Amino acid sequence: MSASGTIVVVCTANICRSPMAAALLQHALAAQPEPLRSVKVVSAGVVARGGEPVSENSVLALKKVGLDIVRHRSQPLTQELLDDALAIVCMTESHRAMIQLQAEPVPPHIFLFREFVPGDGDKEIGDPYGGPLRTYEAVRDEMVESIPSLVAHLKSLSVIKD
Repeated sequence: MSASGTIVVVCTANICRSPMAAALLQHALAAQPEPLRSVKVVSAGVVARGGEPVSENSVLALKKVGLDIVRHRSQPLTQELLDDALAIVCMTESHRAMIQLQAEPVPPHIFLFREFVPGDGDKEIGDPYGGPLRTYEAVRDEMVESIPSLVAHLKSLSVIKD
């Protein structure tokens, strides 16, 4: 499989974490050499309703780092998205577990966004839904901290190499 596929970033409702994480990861991949530069990053939610707008605080948190996600609309995670994905990147272990229980076949490359961050810190990214802007900014910063180790791991995947 070539890197013309997608990476799917997954959270619960696809209105807070995964849209932020997808935009940050897509921005980081745009600075990488091929084939990573051509990989498309999309987001979805394990219990998302389609067409919901992204949360205002997610928009504001990313606007502060120069990224615009105001046009994002939620989408549910589907088997088709899983089947077409080069990798699935989840916010929590419960998201990964839901995919592993419900997907047929189970995708081989399912990771946590923070899984490859060195050290013993928390590997999950908590849900900021309903919290103040500073909570969304803290989640954004956890994602930004995670991106170098995640990109390094993505480079190692045979499905993304030429």
